[in-house]
Amino acid sequence: MNIPEELKYTKDHEWIKIDDEIVTVGITDFAQNELGDIVYIDVDTLDENLDAEEVFGSVEAVKTVSDLFMPVSGEVIEFNENLEDAPEMVNSDPYNEGWMIKIKLNDKSQLDNLLDAKAYQELIGA
Repeated sequence: MNIPEELKYTKDHEWIKIDDEIVTVGITDFAQNELGDIVYIDVDTLDENLDAEEVFGSVEAVKTVSDLFMPVSGEVIEFNENLEDAPEMVNSDPYNEGWMIKIKLNDKSQLDNLLDAKAYQELIGA
């Protein structure tokens, strides 16, 4: 199970890469493995301001559809358009090519509520 040390995580299995006031968000290796083959990513919240834990989109796999949750509050400023034609990148490369959205942070202190790699490992029992 791949859990990069430099990222932050949520209990809903999203990962967060922090770059000053912009954060990149995707789902973890654990989550993509649990979902199975991903066939569609739906994000219709571009340019919207959302609160932490609000739904920003959904991921559809062969087995199920799951909501995607905001890890922090902010404005959704970018969607990874490559996922429209190749949603399977979330399965093959969840932490790089398979990123989903970028958010402009409203409140950096919310980052303190996220899990580090060790805490996320404990959460999933890895």
